[in-house]
Amino acid sequence: MLSPGLKSLFVLGASGAAPVFGYGRWWTVLSASWLHGGVLHIVFNMMSVRDLGPAVSHLYGSARTFIIYFVAGAVGFLASSFAGAYLTFLPGFLHGGLWTVGASAGIFGLLGAVLHYGYRGGSAHLRELATRWILTGLVFGFLVPRIDNWAHLGGLAGGYVASYWLDPLRPERGVHTLVALVCLLLSAVAIVVSVLTGLPIANRG
Repeated sequence: MLSPGLKSLFVLGASGAAPVFGYGRWWTVLSASWLHGGVLHIVFNMMSVRDLGPAVSHLYGSARTFIIYFVAGAVGFLASSFAGAYLTFLPGFLHGGLWTVGASAGIFGLLGAVLHYGYRGGSAHLRELATRWILTGLVFGFLVPRIDNWAHLGGLAGGYVASYWLDPLRPERGVHTLVALVCLLLSAVAIVVSVLTGLPIANRG
């Protein structure tokens, strides 16, 4: 419903095997987290962000939460693009993305951060809660067609590793805010570069 066309997504910074390996648009692993394929896609993802974002921000701080989301999105779309280009022999639900967008890689990264906090902070409740959410999301992805499971798995791994590096039991510092601002700037630059380089290609097509 109300889905943007592939040409529009390409211009704005969709990621996947085609943009990254076909067109050399490697920066789209940073821009794709901010795009969606339709109204239902963005509604469901924003509901998840609304549920997870405040909780992760409470555990890590707002700057570190943004860093985790950014890193998870980049790792998730890199994994999806690689799988879409080189692992096409796998079953359909693990093909990776030829074209891919959405916040779900970052969302799985936030789940990975909650899981890590459960281990780091010794909270069995958080570990069980995060594990249940992750398994539910993965099962849903394996059963429903056109779900980018490599983005989910890569995002989960990226978020877990980023949260390990950021250590939630230490207080958030000014340097985290600086890094978060750099991540935000890189995201904006990726979208601008996508538009400036994508428009001439789209117009030729």
